[in-house]
Amino acid sequence: MKKFRKVLDGLTTSSPGGTIGSPSCGSAAGTPTSAPTPKEIDVQETLVSENFQLCKTVRHGFPYQPTALAFDPVQKILAIGSRTGGVRILGRPGVDCYCQHESGAAVLQLQFLINEGALVTACADDTLHLWNLRQRRPAILHSLKFNRERVTFCHLPFQSKWLYVGTERGNTHMVNIESFILSGYVIMWNKAIELATKTHPGPVVHLSDSPKDEGKLLIGFESGTVVQWDLRCKKADFRIYYDEAIHSVSWHHEGKQFMCSHSDGSLTMWNLRNTTKPFQVTYPHGKIQRDGRKESCKPILKVEYKTSRSSEPFIVFSGGLSYDKAGRRPTLTIMHGKAITVLEMDYPIVEFMVLCETPYNNEVQEPSAVVVLLEKDLIVVDLTQSNFPVFENPYPMDVHESPVTCTAYFADCPPDIIPILYSIGAKHKKTGYSQKEWPISGGTWTLGSQTYPEVIITGHADGSIKFWDASAITLQMLYKFKTSKVFEKPKPGEGRAADLVEEDPFAVQMVSWCPQSRIFCVVGISAHIILYRFSKYDANTQIVCLDIRLQCESDDVITPSENENNPCFPEPGSHSPQAPHPASPSSGTPEGVKDSIPCLKVKDRVVRVPPGYQAELVIQLLWVDGEPPQQISTLDINSAYGLLAFGNCNGLAIVDYLQKTILLCMSTLDLYGASDPYQRLTRSPRRNRQSTSEFSMRGLSNFYSDSKKRIRTSYQSLTELSDNQQSIDMERSKSPTSVKGPGRKLSLPTDLKTDLDHVNGHCTSPTSQPCSAGKPRVPMGPEGPRLTRRGPGRPPFRKAQSAACMEISLPVSHTEGYASRRAMLQQLHGVSMYSHDEHHSSSAYCWNEKAAAESRENSFSRSRSSSVSSIDRDTKEAITTLQFGESYGRKSDALPTPCLWVGTSLGVVVLIPMSIPTDQEERMEEAVTIGPCGTVLMLKGSVLRFGFLDCMGAVIQSPYEAWRDPNASEDPDRPRRRKLVNFSPSSSQDTCGDGHLAVVCSEKQAKVILMPSQSCLFVHNITESSFVLRADVVSACNSVCLACFCANGHVMTLSLPSLRPLMDVNYLPLTDMRIARTFCFTNGGQALYLSSPTEIQRITYSQEMCDNLQEMLGELFTPIETPEAQNRGFLKGFFGGNANTVDREELFGEASAGKASRSLAQHIPGQGGMEGMKVAAGGVVGDLARARIALDERGQRLGELEDRTALMMTSAESFSKHAHELMLKCKDKKWYQL
Repeated sequence: MKKFRKVLDGLTTSSPGGTIGSPSCGSAAGTPTSAPTPKEIDVQETLVSENFQLCKTVRHGFPYQPTALAFDPVQKILAIGSRTGGVRILGRPGVDCYCQHESGAAVLQLQFLINEGALVTACADDTLHLWNLRQRRPAILHSLKFNRERVTFCHLPFQSKWLYVGTERGNTHMVNIESFILSGYVIMWNKAIELATKTHPGPVVHLSDSPKDEGKLLIGFESGTVVQWDLRCKKADFRIYYDEAIHSVSWHHEGKQFMCSHSDGSLTMWNLRNTTKPFQVTYPHGKIQRDGRKESCKPILKVEYKTSRSSEPFIVFSGGLSYDKAGRRPTLTIMHGKAITVLEMDYPIVEFMVLCETPYNNEVQEPSAVVVLLEKDLIVVDLTQSNFPVFENPYPMDVHESPVTCTAYFADCPPDIIPILYSIGAKHKKTGYSQKEWPISGGTWTLGSQTYPEVIITGHADGSIKFWDASAITLQMLYKFKTSKVFEKPKPGEGRAADLVEEDPFAVQMVSWCPQSRIFCVVGISAHIILYRFSKYDANTQIVCLDIRLQCESDDVITPSENENNPCFPEPGSHSPQAPHPASPSSGTPEGVKDSIPCLKVKDRVVRVPPGYQAELVIQLLWVDGEPPQQISTLDINSAYGLLAFGNCNGLAIVDYLQKTILLCMSTLDLYGASDPYQRLTRSPRRNRQSTSEFSMRGLSNFYSDSKKRIRTSYQSLTELSDNQQSIDMERSKSPTSVKGPGRKLSLPTDLKTDLDHVNGHCTSPTSQPCSAGKPRVPMGPEGPRLTRRGPGRPPFRKAQSAACMEISLPVSHTEGYASRRAMLQQLHGVSMYSHDEHHSSSAYCWNEKAAAESRENSFSRSRSSSVSSIDRDTKEAITTLQFGESYGRKSDALPTPCLWVGTSLGVVVLIPMSIPTDQEERMEEAVTIGPCGTVLMLKGSVLRFGFLDCMGAVIQSPYEAWRDPNASEDPDRPRRRKLVNFSPSSSQDTCGDGHLAVVCSEKQAKVILMPSQSCLFVHNITESSFVLRADVVSACNSVCLACFCANGHVMTLSLPSLRPLMDVNYLPLTDMRIARTFCFTNGGQALYLSSPTEIQRITYSQEMCDNLQEMLGELFTPIETPEAQNRGFLKGFFGGNANTVDREELFGEASAGKASRSLAQHIPGQGGMEGMKVAAGGVVGDLARARIALDERGQRLGELEDRTALMMTSAESFSKHAHELMLKCKDKKWYQL
């Protein structure tokens, strides 16, 4: 009869496997169960699908892999092109726009239509694009695709409608900017050079019109040939042949001479009166050797020759250093008169540009600054001061100062948190910057109407933490501190230093922040946790350190020491890892096996800490019998309780950070007690403890010896480790702690890229690790093969690397979905994951056919237990999420009490009730008691997130302690007391006296459970083909919803509590682990992720914010009158000083030059400014938004037209007045008197 009931349950459910096997959940997905019904809860859901729309908002950080640079001297905006086809346009702080070419081709060159609100981009796919910048979201108006020639250089004269395009074949074409159509006028390379020349001049590397005569075009070829072409006569005025290749050319403003930079590190000056040879040749960095010869120098890649009225000309160039000085950094040289200044850069120079006051090339240039685009930075040098200081960069270009390893996003923070962080951070700002105003000051930006405090926190590979003000879609650095200052620096020669000489032992793995109490927790890669308190005063403090021994197995009985706090669980025989007394760093077994030592050494002296976040407590996991500690996979802290909980693949620990004591430290298996839902097999004892520790973690340095180049180079897109195991062993043998064969490592590769090395049909990595700590896959050694503890036909499961490690080790011999999912979870959580749904897909994951048959035949609960028991020897159940909150530990509880919700990688949810003294004095003296485990719930897949709602559907905020400065002076008459908010039982009786709703989300499904009856009200299977990476209960549109990001790139929102799908957008195909690791949701319908190693992309899934985005973004184009050309006077004009103009329309137009060949280039019409509406949803709302934007643009154009008309009328009236006065003056004069 029992089996028959199970069959009926399976037939009636609408989500198979969603609730079966969970005794506390109902039988039908999305249907009320047992006594309570949804009507009793009476939640009025207000969210509908029309409230959601997904679009990108803004991108912060430095453009990844920059390639090109351009500047508009009138509008004062800067454009940067990148290798991935992106274009960043920057103006004054707040004006920051990102555009992306759909082709993804690298941007080779950028050209502004000066003061016209347009930009031309030349891409590596030989396509020219014209961007319209007169709208807040630029769009492509025209594109021109060259079919038979490769584009190498472009030049657009000021106030010209014709773009000169040079090609790899040496030809020069003319493109009409308005129509983007090629002219029939072509300067062929064989006509440009002399007929007697037998060699091809090479690609065009330079084009510019003469400052003296617009009808003369200077063409520079790579081979060293320079030709001045007369556009009117269609012939060459002169030809220059030089032995060295040309890289760039720069005119003197008078148009009588120009300068070239060459590949031998020389600069040549040429006079138009005598073009047979240069009248000056200089080697700025080439010294004369003893034998009389010049030093060989590197090429000068670019030179700019700018004149000044009040001083000598400026000659600015990059490169040209001598080859014999190895290891010198890239340089920018500024020659001003006889003075030569060499500026060393931290990164290679991509491009530079001298900023001048005038856009006219035939006027004195008056240079004011130099913009230098480096591979990883943007620098502006002030040329008006003799010491050439740099400007302070107002943009958040230093996000990647150290590689970002984790992110956190907090919206609607307390209003006082940003000013206080800024005031503390301002005290540590660098000095020595130029006092002048930032020269890139174009565009307009105003604070939007809907703004609220937002904070972004980034953790970095060097252990630093940065707080950013993200309000009003901007980003500004607030405050920075380094977690490495808590620890001692390992001294050379110490045993600890020999083991831990890796690059980034302090890398941040995750952060937890309570903005109300200002308590901050950092989880590091070396299995350590640091708790910080915020203070406005400096202090002398001694950091308390707690060492925890969290390394256990079911066959290992670890006897607790006498000084330990035993957990308050009733099972006397539970084998729980305990926290020993702090051990000395040299502790270990007689055989030299490490035991009871942490990975890092905390400073044990009193230290002076500045205002800001000050470390109060450090928790470190210890080595156990030669095995390193497993990385921490989850953390939660509650300031009202004064408790901190964390877990990994070994177990769970709870720490009282007020009393600095360890309350609980036990394995995941022991959490269940008698309510364990699984049947587990006892592990066999280890054969040789010493041999396993030999192949365990050898120190963090050994992984970095293999991947140091990947982490420290210019963020290459993908690097591979060697497949040669012998070479890897040789490389590792350089370290005193190296061993043969791969072992487990504790590391954080920060390039965040997947690395797949295929060996023997399996995807392995030389640094991959086995599934269980201390049980590495041992290769064959000289003494013969060793036991590998792997059963017949069993896939070689491997333990994940670090929580942010991006080297995926996964079995590829099975289904692709299983492989990618398993590897992704390993990388995300830093532990060995197991979930039941993997084992439904194939019987290959079971030990034998009998186990496979049982798995297919029996219910969900039975299949999980059999599968777990079969692979439990190599897989541990990890703690994947934790949440403190006011809840009901048991069904019989009448009032909520402090509880800890625990979620595991097997989809199990456990509640741990706690008893916390409410009085302040009792709280500091009496111990917090932890009751036995309560509720056990089950879901499909690893548990990711908890959320709590009251019976009206509103989010229940976690209790917290209001902030008070720990170092402030106290009044002896009025001692300060802890101010607790939302703390049980008094404050919770009103809101939770009738129970509350618990939202539990796993990687496969979500459930809403009514507490304390533990009835499952709603179930929704989120995805079948993929799995959820990130999930959170967030507020949006004055309500709450569940937001999910899946591995297949889908972003979903579900209503609460009914779990009704509201939005499902295939937004972002997951290409690398960086996105998965850094994606995070926040309130207000916003989210962010690291789109590249140097850039943060913010998105919104709120329709309201999408509608208001236009007014939140900055204006790139502002109507500015073009400055008039200087009047050069009668004498200069009489003696040929004024520039000759040319009617280019007459020369290049279709009437005189004809049409170009259709096969030469293809014109592609643009989308006319609708690019920003691509992601807009269909329907009335999307149409209204589009119409509104079109109306705004039309109104703007009409306003500009009206201004121009008024200006023309004023000019006409002035002209009429002057003409009338002249007529009256000359009316009565004779002809000889005129």
